[in-house]
Amino acid sequence: MSRIGKLPVNLPKGVTVNISDANVVSVKGPLGELSQKIDKDLKVEIVDNTIILQRPSESKNHKSLHGLSRALLANMVVGVSQGFKKELELVGVGYRAEAKGQQLEMSLGYSHEIILQLPDEVKVETKTERRSNPVITLTSIDKHLIGHVAAKIRSLRPPEPYKGKGIKFVGEQLRRKAGKSASV
Repeated sequence: MSRIGKLPVNLPKGVTVNISDANVVSVKGPLGELSQKIDKDLKVEIVDNTIILQRPSESKNHKSLHGLSRALLANMVVGVSQGFKKELELVGVGYRAEAKGQQLEMSLGYSHEIILQLPDEVKVETKTERRSNPVITLTSIDKHLIGHVAAKIRSLRPPEPYKGKGIKFVGEQLRRKAGKSASV
């Protein structure tokens, strides 16, 4: 059996799960509601406040769908109960970010300001303190969406390997290269 797929998904207090006839699983919790369509071959059932997925055969397709579907359901349960958070740090002289509602306005060393419209499901906060790099904090209940938005923001100015300037995740370790060495 799949090591991930066979693990049950525990439901915390306040989280309810509804499974429709079309194998659409909707999870509702204190932070919101998410739904995901699960492959029709997989069997989803709720037993003793846990979600259990079972696959019909040992085919390669069923094995891969088993682990994937279980991970998606687990992420939905964590999202509606605790939520997800990503932090990005702007490293560079003159780099700044400002949140105006669902718009993120950034100055990243280009000749123009970059204005990014964020989805309604993602909440954004910016923090700028003296003598430290600006930090963008994204929060959402959807793990896939918050990862996609964070990757989009990071792609606007990826960190370069010599000085480390650019947008990076907080805590991310960058591989640094040595610059030119002076000749004798």
